Order: sequence, then C-alpha cells, then structure tokens
Amino acid sequence: MRKKLFHMFLGVSALLLLWGTAVGLGLIDAFFLPSPAEVLSELFSMLSSGSIVPDLLATLSRLAISFAIAAAAGIPFGLALGSSNRLYESVEFLIDFFRSLPVTAIFPLFLLILGIGEESKIGVAAFGALLIILFNTAHGVKHSNRHRRTAAKLMGATKTQVFKAISFWESLPQTFAGLRTAVSITLIIVIVTEMFIGTRVGLGNKIMEFQYVYNISGMYATIILTGIVGYGINSLFVFAEKRIVHWSGH
Repeated sequence: MRKKLFHMFLGVSALLLLWGTAVGLGLIDAFFLPSPAEVLSELFSMLSSGSIVPDLLATLSRLAISFAIAAAAGIPFGLALGSSNRLYESVEFLIDFFRSLPVTAIFPLFLLILGIGEESKIGVAAFGALLIILFNTAHGVKHSNRHRRTAAKLMGATKTQVFKAISFWESLPQTFAGLRTAVSITLIIVIVTEMFIGTRVGLGNKIMEFQYVYNISGMYATIILTGIVGYGINSLFVFAEKRIVHWSGH
C-alpha cells in the first residue's frame, strides 16, 4: 500500500512539475492554463469557503440516484438474462445496439419525454449506467463455470440451486466490473447534462459558469475536483470488490 501511494505521489508530482515548467517557460499561455499553484489555491479557496459545496452535493445526489436506479434494475434483470439463453438471445441485439449508441445522442429524447428538470438528467444517466450493469451481470452469469454447473446437476441440484450456489457467486466479479464502469459513466453523463441541460447548481454547471466569465483558474479547479470525486468513488468500489469478491484474485 505504501509503495502504491509513493508511486502515486511521484506521478502527481511529475505532472505538476511538467505543468508548472510549461507555464513558467511560456510554452503555454498562462491565461489558458494557469500555474498549478494558482489552480490549487483556487480549489482550496472554494472548498474552505464552502462556495463549491452546494454544487458538489447536487452532483453527488444526481449521481447516487441515477446509479441506484440503474443498479436496482440492471442487476436483477441481468441475472435473469444470464440464466436464460432464450431470453438473452431475444434481447441481445437490443442491448448491444443501445450499448453502442452514445448516450449523448439520445439527450433530445429524454428532454422531450421528461422535460428539462431533474428527471431528464437522472433518467439519461441511469439509462447509460443500466446498459453497462445489465450486460456485465448477464455476461457473468452466462459464463460461470460450466463444469461446476454440470456436476451440480448430475448430483441432483435444481436450476434454482445451481444458480444460488454457483452462477450467482461466479457472476459477482463481472458484476462488480460493470458497477465500477457504470458509476464512472454515470458521473460523466451527470456532468455533461449539468453543462448543457438547464440547471442552477452542479459541478458541470460551475465549469460552464467559470468559462463564461473567464475565471480559468476556477474552471480548472472544478475540473480537478470532479476528477478527485470520480477517483474517490472508483476507489470505494475497488475496496468493496476486494472485500466481497476476495476469491476472484483481484
């Protein structure tokens, strides 16, 4: 763990050094990319004053609701899909089609159906995450160890027993991989919707506000904060995965 943190520190230090050197030598116009010290100072100021807290909480709230909806629908349906070849083959094309379609391309559809309020932001983010969770969960069940399932059936286990004892547990590593990917996608979609779908609060909205008034330091500070949020959430999922799916070798 210490070694990992040390390497992380080296990577971040190297990035800040390159950034500061490029700005200090005039290789990049300081107006478009302020120095690291200026950006980090702005970030600390926003956090210490609490001015960014409402935006942060609004984004986290949208993220949590969207992801919860996606997981609540995607995991059970994914388990059902993976357990039935007939059902999986019936909807495989639709899942792959919508999974390959950029979610931003269907923003107008959600706006037409749900309007420009919170519902459309949460709806489009939940939809994007749902497809990822659904596909990964179904894939995990479908590709659980065939030999174990066959052996269990030969010993008289029912389909339900095989699913509970083997397929469900062996699908968890793939399900968690889907959840980690989905939560990152959810954050991206939420930030984008806050940028371009009318809202008064949120990190995406704050980035656009700072851009409009040419507060470039504030804009980069908010972008960095968004990255920290994403990294922190992903780290929580990695931690949970290691504790819950400890047998998978992650």
